[in-house]
Parts: sequence; structure tokens; C-alpha cells
Amino acid sequence: IKENTESHGSLFPKEVISPNNYIIEEFIQGTEYAVDAYYDKEGEPVVINILEHKFSSSDDVSDRLYITSKKIIEENIQDITAFLKKIGDILNIKSFPLHVEVRIHNNQLIPIEINPMRFAGWCTTDIVYYAYGINPYEYFIEQKKPVWKNILKDKEGKIYSVIILDKPKDINTNDIKRFDYDSVISRFNNVMECRKTDIKKYPIFGMLFTETPDDNDNELEEILTNNLKKFISI
Repeated sequence: IKENTESHGSLFPKEVISPNNYIIEEFIQGTEYAVDAYYDKEGEPVVINILEHKFSSSDDVSDRLYITSKKIIEENIQDITAFLKKIGDILNIKSFPLHVEVRIHNNQLIPIEINPMRFAGWCTTDIVYYAYGINPYEYFIEQKKPVWKNILKDKEGKIYSVIILDKPKDINTNDIKRFDYDSVISRFNNVMECRKTDIKKYPIFGMLFTETPDDNDNELEEILTNNLKKFISI
């Protein structure tokens, strides 16, 4: 824990990563969701993004894959909005953006963390633009509210994903000469955007925004368990 905190602490300010308190999420059961939302000027919660955090196993704690779909939005938006309403009423929050992580187990919503004054980091929130045409910052600033019934009407059978191309921990960054983005992209039905990052500066090669037919989600299962070593030249 100390080693991970020190390595990631160099990338984020103390307001994002602090060594003072920890949540042992392994003990929290259920499907994990990441939510971007804001409270409007009247204090009403507006959900603009719901992502299911996919894990390869019970031991997996990575951020490799987040997905969203019509089904994910429709099945969870009512409970998540009701939860945010309770929080907002207690704290009297208005004109306020936030990123929330929860788990839902046996129809019970269990909050994990609430991050104030931001949406999902590292461009993760941008998947809602590719999936649903929503710019979350514009929606907050202009107090716009998604009309989900209209937005989702042509999204049946589609899964939208953000895939984090993280570096294997047992490979030294200085030994990496090349990452084969084209080979990774070729494995997917539709890569809407590939954002490359400098592995010498950041612990990831980049991220993909993809659209996948829900009857071909094996491509998502494959990337979830892939260590990416075959794409790295040393």
C-alpha cells in the first residue's frame, strides 16, 4: 500500500491521493459503478454518466475496463438519483459537480466514495460523449439535463467502453522501446478514438474508447485479462 501510494502520489495532488485514510474495498460486495453527476442551482441531482467497473476476478483491483450501455443506465439511474438526492438534502448542495463510486448488492446501494468538484479523471468521463453525445462539463456549466429516453432510443445492443492500456508492473519503463497501438486497435469491432500517452511520463500507454455489439463482448473479456506484453517492444 505504501509503495503504491508513493508511486501514484507523484502524479496527483494530496487532495486526490492521501496516505492518511484507506478504504478496503475487497470487503464491499456487489457490482461497482462509477457515476458522474452534478447538483443544479436548486439542489436537484442530475446524473450524466453511469459506468460499470469490470474486473477480471475477485482479486483484480485494476482500472482496465469501464463500460456503459442503455441497460446499465436504465437499470441504475433511479436508485443512484435517489441516493444522491438524500446526500444533497442532508448537505444542502447546489451547483456542485461530483464523481461517485458505489456498489450495488442484492438491490442495496453501498457508497464507496464521493469525489467533490470533479468528474471521472484521466479522461474517463469522456466516454459519455462518445456513447451518448454528452459533454459533461458543458452540461454542468449550462445546467443541461440529459433526456435519457431520447438519448437511449437507438442504443439497444451496444456497449461503450473506456479501456486503460496500463503498463505491466514487472516491465521497467526505461526498457520500453515501442507499443503496438495498431495491433491492439485491430482486436476491436469499432475503436472510436485512441488517445496515446507518453509511457515515460505516465503509467499507461493510453486509452481506447470503443463501441461493441453486446453479442460480441468477448473482445472486452479478452482485453480485461490481457497483460499487454505481446504489444510491447523492449
